[in-house]
Amino acid sequence: MPFNRYRYEYQAPNYYRPSLFGGFRFLPPVIKYLLIINAATFLVVIFLGNFRIGDFYFASVLNMIFALYPLGHGFYPWQLVTYMFMHGGFGHLFFNMFALWMFGMELENVWGSKRFLTYYLLCGIGAGVSNLLVAPLFTTVAPTIGASGAIYGVLLAFGLLFPDRPIFLYFLLPIKAKYFVTIFILFELFYGVTGTTDGVAHFAHLGGAAVGFLLLNVNWDHFPLFTWWDRMKAALWPRDTSPGRYRRRQGEVIDAKFRDIREAEKYKDDDQIDQERIDEILDKISKGGYQSLTEEEKRILFEASKKMN
Repeated sequence: MPFNRYRYEYQAPNYYRPSLFGGFRFLPPVIKYLLIINAATFLVVIFLGNFRIGDFYFASVLNMIFALYPLGHGFYPWQLVTYMFMHGGFGHLFFNMFALWMFGMELENVWGSKRFLTYYLLCGIGAGVSNLLVAPLFTTVAPTIGASGAIYGVLLAFGLLFPDRPIFLYFLLPIKAKYFVTIFILFELFYGVTGTTDGVAHFAHLGGAAVGFLLLNVNWDHFPLFTWWDRMKAALWPRDTSPGRYRRRQGEVIDAKFRDIREAEKYKDDDQIDQERIDEILDKISKGGYQSLTEEEKRILFEASKKMN
C-alpha cells in the first residue's frame, strides 16, 4: 500500500461524488477563481503600475503593501496571504498557474472545493512563515511574491495521492509522480541549504511542501478551521427550530415516488461492497485516472460516498 494513500483519500466525505457530465470538472471552481484573481492582479499591476502616487509608482506601492517583506523591514501580517497573488512577470505567473491547474484540478475534484482551498491557502501561509523564519539562516532574504510555495504543497499532495501517475517532463519524458516530486524537493533542499542567490525563495517552496505533508495527516472531519467556522455560523445565523418552521404550506404536498422492486433488487447488494473492491477501484484511478472507470465502478464509488455522509 503506497504511503497511506487510502487514508488520505477517505478523509473527504464527498470524495467520489461525481460532478456535472458524470466525471471530473476540467476547471473546478476554486481553481478557476484562483486563476482569475492571479491574472487580474497581474494585469492591474501591468496597466496601472506606471501611474504615480506622490513620489512613488503605483506598482511600487502595491509591492510595499502586499509583497512579503522580511520581519522588521516592512512586514505586515496580511502579506502572508497577499504575496501569493502577486507575480514578477508573465513567465512567473504562467508556470505557477499552469502547475496549479495541472496538479490541483484532480485534487479539488476528489477533495471538494472547501478542503482544497483550505489546503492551498495554508500551504501558502506556511511557505511564507518558512521564508520569514528559516531562509534568513542560510541566505539574504528579499521581498517575496508568487504562489510557488502553495503550488509545492499541491505538487506534494498529487505525488502522494497518485504516486504512479505518469508526468511528462518537458512534455516528452514520462516519469512517475512520486519520483517527479522527490526530485523537485531534493533540488529545492540543495539550493536552499547552499544559500544560492538566484532570486528564488527555495525555503518558501520547502515550507509549502512541509505544511502540505502535515495537512495530509490531519483528520479533516474534525479540522479545527472547519469546526470554528461551523460554530461561528451557528452563532451568527442560528437555525429556526420553532414549530412554525416546519408547517406545510399550500402546494408543498406531492405524490410519493416509488421505485420498481426489480430496480431495488439490482442495488440491494450495495451494503455488501467490501473494502477490497473499493481498494481495487482506487488503484485503477491511481493508474489511469477517474476516466478509466466503468459506469458500474463509478456507481459503486458514488454509493460508497453517500454512505459516508
